[in-house]
Amino acid sequence: MSLINTSNLGKSYGDLDVFAGLSLSIPQGARIAIVGPNGVGKTTLLRVIAGEEPPSAGTVKSVKGLTIGYLPQESVFKSENTLWEECLLPFAELREIQDELGRLEIEMGGVGGVASEPGSDTAGSAAEGSGGDGAGRSEMAAEALERYGTLQERFEHGGGYTYEREIRRVLAGLGFSPEEHDMPLSSLSGGQRTRALLGRLLLEGPRLLILDEPTNHLDTAAIEWLESYIKDWDGAVLVVSHDRYLLDRVCNNTWEMNRGGVETYRGNYSHYLRQRQERWELRSKEFEAEKARLMQDMEYIKRNIAAQNVAQARGRLKRLSRQLQAIEQIGVEGMRGKSWLKISGEVQITTSVMGPEEADRRLRALTNPVIRPRELKFKLRTKQRGGNIVLRTRGLELGYPGKPLFRAPDIVLQRQGCAALIGPNGSGKTTFLKTILKHIPPLGGEVELGANLDIGYFAQAHEGLKAENSLVEEIQAVAPHMMLAETRAYLARYLFTGEDVFKKVSVLSGGERGRLALAKLALGHANLLLLDEPTNHLDIPSQEVLQNVLAEFEGTIILVSHDRYLIDALATQVWEIDRAESVLKIFEGTYSEYHSRGEGMAAEKGPEDEARSDRGEAFKRARAAKNRELARERRRKARIAELEEGIAALDEEIANLTRLLADPPEDRMEIARLADQYRRAQSDLEDLMDEWEGLN
Repeated sequence: MSLINTSNLGKSYGDLDVFAGLSLSIPQGARIAIVGPNGVGKTTLLRVIAGEEPPSAGTVKSVKGLTIGYLPQESVFKSENTLWEECLLPFAELREIQDELGRLEIEMGGVGGVASEPGSDTAGSAAEGSGGDGAGRSEMAAEALERYGTLQERFEHGGGYTYEREIRRVLAGLGFSPEEHDMPLSSLSGGQRTRALLGRLLLEGPRLLILDEPTNHLDTAAIEWLESYIKDWDGAVLVVSHDRYLLDRVCNNTWEMNRGGVETYRGNYSHYLRQRQERWELRSKEFEAEKARLMQDMEYIKRNIAAQNVAQARGRLKRLSRQLQAIEQIGVEGMRGKSWLKISGEVQITTSVMGPEEADRRLRALTNPVIRPRELKFKLRTKQRGGNIVLRTRGLELGYPGKPLFRAPDIVLQRQGCAALIGPNGSGKTTFLKTILKHIPPLGGEVELGANLDIGYFAQAHEGLKAENSLVEEIQAVAPHMMLAETRAYLARYLFTGEDVFKKVSVLSGGERGRLALAKLALGHANLLLLDEPTNHLDIPSQEVLQNVLAEFEGTIILVSHDRYLIDALATQVWEIDRAESVLKIFEGTYSEYHSRGEGMAAEKGPEDEARSDRGEAFKRARAAKNRELARERRRKARIAELEEGIAALDEEIANLTRLLADPPEDRMEIARLADQYRRAQSDLEDLMDEWEGLN
């Protein structure tokens, strides 16, 4: 059964069409993720489905009595209540029953029954005790007893004895301390009010929960708690989020929203990626096949337009002109399975027939419309040199005078590794990076960087960008050799086109600043990257590009991020700041292995703690296997780099020995020594080449 169905849904603001022609359904129990680039209309679609805005076209139909809970990105939640009072609102009916039970208990106690606290666990015994002397009980007391039994059953069935405990559980899960329960909502920050609204929605239990970026104001522990809560949700969920890890764990359907509409996929985010790749490949084949067929028609037209078959050639040219115009407007995909009559209703076809030269030019200009994130990616250039140890610390203590943050065990970070630094906000992650960079001194201990390091630092606030510069000026500041045309072409790879390249940095959005910072970083030759929240403000397509880039980076990475999906894809070890103990804990392994270990420890604590980190065993095994494979691949690339250095060194040594033996010294012992050295170098070279070939 579908809770909501939309038919030809459209939304416009003046002349701006946000989306059109959307026919979608939300089944009972569905967990639907909406993904797509920023600005495509995901939030607007949520608001229309939630009834917050009317559609400009089409209809939204819901089942009778459907309850909807909607969480906007930024709450405008206003109330005079305290946090606790607001969370009591979903239980107003239960509390009325509780008050009525209390009154009935007093009434029955006055006629020989046993009084008890309203709604308490002794209420049941009061009902039993009040019926002991039926012979002397008045008819009014009998009616009160019957009503009491009915109300008590409703009270118990509705969770009357557990709702306060449930409120405390939800508030704790969302990061509220007991001391904050009695705070007025008006005194809370915007992020706290959003979390408060989310808590109230969860307690209300609507049949459809609509969430717009629900993780924006949550730390990792709260996000994991929310994931577990949603997985056990009885109703349906429609969620927009940049948190790919949450979408992987929670969702069972994915809607991909783009300028052309919405495409639906079955499964979570990882399943969506696999199915999307299959669709891309199919569409690419269809496009190439259709273009090849049209090229054959074009060749026939050029051969016969002035020959005996001129009538047939002109007929084909007329048909080709119409087809070209249609493909240019709606693509091959948009034409599939449709009659020409229907296609003609969707596109504007001119009555004039193209000339052969124009048709040939426009046909050759057709390009495959399937753009994959991997085709947009760039490769970070790096210089592989220096020793294997990139970072070593001894007795390190971090913080500021009078404000220590944490101490770290002795660390040795090898080349090609990726260490993910995680911990709560304010625990000292950025301070750690700045200590490595020697921007601030440690409180104790020492930091030693490896030799021949070129460090690329991606700052959380993109500190290296100058507000008064244009995008072109920012790029030319690090690549002064680039001409304007080259700079514009380079920026286009980061989705900056047209006159956007002359914008000032000061007017860029957070996501645009992130892309510009990455564009600058890619022009260097860093072999150590320090990345501070690189996915902040990036939409999912941009996150995919960044992940692909970093996965192929041949240097070393220290990654500070809340993006668990990115960490899961890259990290070979996890560094966790334990705020309670003020210590950095090192875990050798992938994020999935680290998370699985934490879940195992939680399972020993009891079922309530286990529920906070519940993850399907199949998901854990698949994710762990994926990350082990990624770690193996990084080690393989690291070994190949070492082998290539060794091979180059041996080639140079053999070349030198060859020159010496070509003009041998008079000392026969020296000749023998050189010959022996030559043989050993050749043998070592063969061994390295065999291993190199085996790894490639």
